[in-house]
Amino acid sequence: MSGSENGSFYITTPIYYVNDKPHIGHAYTTLACDVLARFKRLDGYDVKFLTGTDEHGQKVEASAEKAGIDPQTFTDQVSQNFRDLTGLCNFSNDDFIRTTEDRHKEACQHIWKVLEDKGYIYLGSYAGWYAVRDEAFYTETELTKGPNGEKIAPTGAEVEWVEEPSYFFKLSAFEDKLLDLYQNDPGFVGPDSRRNEVISFVKGGLRDLSVSRTTFKWGVPVPGNDEHIMYVWLDALTNYLTAVGYPDENNDQYKKFWPASIHMVGKDILRFHAIYWPAFLMAADLPLPKRVFAHGWWTNDGQKISKSIGNVIDPVELIEEYGLDQVRYFMMREVPFGKDGDYSRRAIISRMNGDLANDIGNLAQRVL
Repeated sequence: MSGSENGSFYITTPIYYVNDKPHIGHAYTTLACDVLARFKRLDGYDVKFLTGTDEHGQKVEASAEKAGIDPQTFTDQVSQNFRDLTGLCNFSNDDFIRTTEDRHKEACQHIWKVLEDKGYIYLGSYAGWYAVRDEAFYTETELTKGPNGEKIAPTGAEVEWVEEPSYFFKLSAFEDKLLDLYQNDPGFVGPDSRRNEVISFVKGGLRDLSVSRTTFKWGVPVPGNDEHIMYVWLDALTNYLTAVGYPDENNDQYKKFWPASIHMVGKDILRFHAIYWPAFLMAADLPLPKRVFAHGWWTNDGQKISKSIGNVIDPVELIEEYGLDQVRYFMMREVPFGKDGDYSRRAIISRMNGDLANDIGNLAQRVL
C-alpha cells in the first residue's frame, strides 16, 4: 500500500458507533490500521492514523433514553471506553475524532451546503424500510422474512416502515461515474470479492438517498432547516475530512494528507464507503480516497457472534487473560486478511505455544 507522492500516508478506521462497549471487531480493525501505520512510519512516511466514535443517530438517542441520561452524557461515557481501548491496545493513532465535536459539525454543515448549492440535495418525502440498528434504508427486494414473519435486512437487523419528510441526495446521478471509477481504478475497492459485490449492487440501479430525518433530534441540524437532522452516514463519513481540517482546504493537514490513502472498514459497511462516500465527494468536487478495504468478520468457536447468544468477545478480557502482544499477534496471524476468521481458546493457545514460544521464541533464544 503506497502513500502519497509527497511522502504522506493517511489511514483511517471507521468511526465506531457508541450504542455499546467495544468488541473484538473494533479492536481488529484498529489493530490492522495500527500495523500499517507503524510499517509506513518505519518506511519513512509522514503518517496520519485516525480513529474515533460516531455519536449521532436514532440508536444512540434510544440507548441514552434507556440508560436514563441525556445523549451527550451517554456518548461521553461510551466514547471514553473506545478511547481507553486505544491506550490498552497500544494503538498509535494520531487523532481521535468524535462526531459531537464542533469541528465536525462545522465540516458537516459546510459539505451539506456545497452539495445543496450544486443541486445535488433536494427536499421530498420518504416512505420505506429502515433498520435502526444499521442506521440504513433498504429496498423491498433486499429484505427476507424472519422466523415470526417480520422483515429482516441483509445484516440480520429488523426493519420498520418509515414515512416522513426528507432531503434526498441525487445518488442516481452517479451510477455511471461510480462504475467508471471501479473499472478505471480496480484497486479502489478491495479485496476483489468485495469489489465485485459493489459493482453488482451499483449495476442493479441506484435510487436517490434519503439524507435527513425528522423523527428524532440527536444529530447535526440541516443548515437552514433545523426541523431536519442529517442522515447519520453523511454525518459520519465526513469525519475523514474533518480530521484534516476541512472545510479549510488550504491548511497544512488537508494539503498533506487528503485524499486518504486507505479507509479500512468491516464488510458490513462497505456500501457506505465504496458507493455513498465517493458519490458525495464527486458531487462536492473533492478528491476521492485511494482505496477502501473491507475485512471479514470474526466468529466465536464457529458461531456467529451475537449479544442474544451471549458470545460477544471482549478485547479487554482477552488481553487480561493472554497478554497484549499475544492477542495482537493472534488477530493478525490467524486469518488471511480480508477473509472471515474464527476465534477459539484452542486457536489462540495454539498460536502462543506453536508460533510464539516454539518457533519465534526458539529462534530468538538461539540468536541472542
